[in-house]
Amino acid sequence: MTEQRDRTVPVLIVGAGPVGLTLAIELGLRGIDCTLIEQRDGRLRVPRMSQVSVRNMEFCRRWGIADKVRGAVWSSTHPLDFVYAASLVGPEVARLKLPSYAQQGNLDYSPEGGCTCPQIFFDPILAEKARSLAPVTLRYRTRLDSFEQDADSVRAYVTDLESGRAETLAARYLVGCDGAGGTVRRLLDIPLDGIGTIATSVNIFFRSPELASIHDKGWARFYRLIDEQGCWAELIAIDGRELWRLTVFHHDGPEIDADAYLRKMAGRDFAWEIIDATAWERRDCVAHFYRRGRALIAGDAAHQSSPTGGVGMHAGVCEAVNLAWKLEALFDGWAGPRLLDSYETECRPIAQWYVDLSTGTFNALTSLPGGMGMRDTIAADKGILRRLALPDQLRAQFCYEDSPICVADGTPPPQGEARLLPSARPGTRAPHGWIADGKSTLDLFGDGFVLLRFGGSTADVDGLVSAARDRGVPLRVVDIDRPEIARLFERRLVLVRPDGHIAWRGDDPPADPAALIDRVRGA
Repeated sequence: MTEQRDRTVPVLIVGAGPVGLTLAIELGLRGIDCTLIEQRDGRLRVPRMSQVSVRNMEFCRRWGIADKVRGAVWSSTHPLDFVYAASLVGPEVARLKLPSYAQQGNLDYSPEGGCTCPQIFFDPILAEKARSLAPVTLRYRTRLDSFEQDADSVRAYVTDLESGRAETLAARYLVGCDGAGGTVRRLLDIPLDGIGTIATSVNIFFRSPELASIHDKGWARFYRLIDEQGCWAELIAIDGRELWRLTVFHHDGPEIDADAYLRKMAGRDFAWEIIDATAWERRDCVAHFYRRGRALIAGDAAHQSSPTGGVGMHAGVCEAVNLAWKLEALFDGWAGPRLLDSYETECRPIAQWYVDLSTGTFNALTSLPGGMGMRDTIAADKGILRRLALPDQLRAQFCYEDSPICVADGTPPPQGEARLLPSARPGTRAPHGWIADGKSTLDLFGDGFVLLRFGGSTADVDGLVSAARDRGVPLRVVDIDRPEIARLFERRLVLVRPDGHIAWRGDDPPADPAALIDRVRGA
């Protein structure tokens, strides 16, 4: 017999993948009680994503888990090359050489580089961090069945799958991070815009300790396979030892001959153990909107892209961080009535840009000519291999253009290669610079607003501080007397949001401090 009981939480999160766990961590660190439910048991059997982006690693740094993520599985000495070959034992057609993590040293655009940490290793680290935070309740084997909402709350009807008990969870807000086929977006009846399915692909996850030793290509990040028709698959080393994933880009028919695919990939027989072989739809779509009332969506529930670009989890984690500080502002009472609306306004265009980029990259990769014809393509277009690798800066320097809670300063958006350069334009993730041994400018952000004052400026910011205090907006002033850092930010005064994005900048204090504070808090 089932039992129904009411429980109340400020935020109910549905889906304990990387995005849901990120939101729980961000809320927990801000002291906001939340419950995270997931119908699975939390054990991952196949790796979906394989790399943590630069920006996501910056968040891991703030959460205190960056070293654990970086050291989880991948050897820091393995090269990160992109190898194009007829097969692993066949002729090498092309190679984009990229240094190992150990060889990269300090980056000029981030205190953290991207990191190879596939989801089967990454999610448990996030879950461990979430569990360590007192405001977070993490419940696996709990299914969302339905929900309803009114002007003040959401009532979610869930089932504990271990006991069969039905429960009602009352929350002020519900956030669906439950993936492409999740319940929340479906119940909200939010349509998807975009192309839809662009390919049916196959992932073959397998174990082979000997695979790395049967060829002369050495370790690489990607091995992309070229036959007479073109680039048909890519092989990724999952743990840098014995776990691998082969992705076949286009697959027809209901049957998957995984053994045949593996032989074609290697160019010979070798010993393997297939752990999983699954067909899946490669999609291009973005939710028409991200919110209905007190229910919101994030991550794959809000957008689905070809993983070729490596931006699916990246975008979702950035959305969770964007949303968390705005929810905190609501609970702490200083949010304006339009602050939560800015979540969709800021994040949806970024998701659309990443989805378009991913589809374009996939189409470019699968359009490469077959056989040795690829050599002619590379000779005619020297930059094609680097474009197909998508530099990490694209996942670090993104800007919330036309944000209603940022104050534009008239500087134009960067174009072309300039997108990869650090920028301090309002809406952009603040530039990184070392302000002390081991301490980055990015380490200043995450807890309230920060007003950076550069070059020994004597600017009187008391009006801004007072306006923030009167409205309950957390704000602290940080003086930085480092010319090289000042050059990155380009203005003497820079206001940075809790998510590390720039809200406003100027050489002089704002003429109307109260109006500025009201703007950035969505009032």
